[in-house]
Amino acid sequence: MSPHRDGDEAMDAPGELDLDKLFAARLHAVRVRPFMATALFALHVVESRRVPTMAVDRHWRAYVSSAFVARTPVEELAGVWVHEVSHLLRDHHGRSDRFARARGLTGPAERLRMNIAADCEINDDVFGDGLARPEGAVGPGVLGLPAGGLMEEYLLQFRLGPHTQSMAWLDCGSGADGLAREWDLGPDGAHGLSAQERDAVRFRVAQGIRARPGSAPMGWQRWAEEAFHPPQPWRELLGAAVRSAASGSGAGEDYTYGRPSRRSAGVPGVVLPSLRRRPPRVAVIIDTSGSVSDSELGSALNEVAAISRAVGGRRDLITVLPCDASAEIAHPLCLAAGIPLVGGGGTDLRTGFARALRKGPRPDVIVVLTDGQTPWPDTRPPCRTVVGVFDRESSSGSWDEDDPDYVPDSPPDWARVVSIGPSSRGVSSGAR
Repeated sequence: MSPHRDGDEAMDAPGELDLDKLFAARLHAVRVRPFMATALFALHVVESRRVPTMAVDRHWRAYVSSAFVARTPVEELAGVWVHEVSHLLRDHHGRSDRFARARGLTGPAERLRMNIAADCEINDDVFGDGLARPEGAVGPGVLGLPAGGLMEEYLLQFRLGPHTQSMAWLDCGSGADGLAREWDLGPDGAHGLSAQERDAVRFRVAQGIRARPGSAPMGWQRWAEEAFHPPQPWRELLGAAVRSAASGSGAGEDYTYGRPSRRSAGVPGVVLPSLRRRPPRVAVIIDTSGSVSDSELGSALNEVAAISRAVGGRRDLITVLPCDASAEIAHPLCLAAGIPLVGGGGTDLRTGFARALRKGPRPDVIVVLTDGQTPWPDTRPPCRTVVGVFDRESSSGSWDEDDPDYVPDSPPDWARVVSIGPSSRGVSSGAR
């Protein structure tokens, strides 16, 4: 792997980067952290006199100062290799961007704070066991914070001030905090990894950790578990599932004579109707059985509003059906603020399906919000179906207090399934 200089620097300039020393440090890092080998060798080295030490961008380029390499022992350089690639593996740039957008944070000072918080997340368990701690490495203890936290948690616990003045030099690059630097080669620069290649590297590292869990610190074991089962934005997934179902072939389609078909010209004396799309009708079946908690019912009502937005805001085309062992009165969404979620008995959502399909006009999409403790229809309904299942890890409900061995039937294959809750894992591979 040969370095690429930025600007007009020549390869024979004084203070040329000592590649032998730099790569010897990487080999040492691989020996003591073998599960990181794929990631360490995926980094492409770019020599730069504008970085203070060593930094990374989100495209997996490592910008290295030749002066820093010259004055730093190999054992410490190995720690810097692991530190910098850890920023990329843990997606600190993406997480920083999301945190900044959510809280309206702007400016280099806030990004420095994110870099410090990201370092605290990494450095509390990355060193030791053959990996020397680099001089000036920032850990949570320096700020009086507990170890084992995430970057987002640390960001809520400290601000910049006199106690952080000694950290002002810190700059791990845009790969650590998401803020582009003047030395960045950018997405179109040479030797950057694509999004697919970056994901493949993370997956390979996670595989190595899971294959030998005892060789990695607990923080990395937790990271590997998340890499295999990444949490998904379930509200976005639910909205996308509803939109996909509503825009599918046959949904919201009807014939009208208000605009005659152009094919009428080929049939003299006959007026043919044209096919038009109308806003889809959605029936929302809410499980109100005794096994559903009050918080889950509240979440269900919130999702009804989100479903309305997903199909264009036409609340008059959405009907809500509370259902336990029997389907209650169907309520138009225009009365959502006062919809009574009556129930509390057993669960049989098949009655909700039957009522939704019996009540005219027939819906184009059926959305079911449930804890999953229900029998399902034996046959596929004549419309698209989306099932939102409450994530029981995030609720106080239980499957069945009288029968702890009870396991509910899974939703049928013809339904699009979304797990609803903060720790949800995403969408099933069921019907589209």
